[in-house]
Amino acid sequence: MTGARHVVAAALALLLPTACASRAPEPAAAPAPRVVVETRAGAHHVVAVELARTDAERARGLMHRTALAPEAGMLFLFDESAEHAFWMKNTLIPLDMIFIAEDGRIAGIVARAIPGDLSPRSAGGPSRYVLEVNGGWAEAHGVGPGDRVRFENVRSF
Repeated sequence: MTGARHVVAAALALLLPTACASRAPEPAAAPAPRVVVETRAGAHHVVAVELARTDAERARGLMHRTALAPEAGMLFLFDESAEHAFWMKNTLIPLDMIFIAEDGRIAGIVARAIPGDLSPRSAGGPSRYVLEVNGGWAEAHGVGPGDRVRFENVRSF
């Protein structure tokens, strides 16, 4: 019996490292998408964003949310520049809507949009992207029209 135990132990010693080594490594998580707002005063503000790329995602937006983290938001990506209008249907928190031109310049801001308001809101001109953040965020961070925006970890269309 003693010899059999040695054979089993030796077999396990040989097979165990092989079994462990054959496991595939866990895939690395993709970096989270972010928007960096660069003000004319030289400040850089980073916003962690969820992406709204499809019609369904854009229609849902931030509806039914009771809170949004202080440096978080949603980035709406459109196929082309146009005058994109937003409303606040089923939106429970006030939001700033930052309209961004194709060249990354802030075209306009709708500040502190009122929850539940069905009035269409826009920048009054073309934009390609819209960043929604907590109401009052733009003012608190000194962000205004003409400031620049860049995207990090946002794959192109």
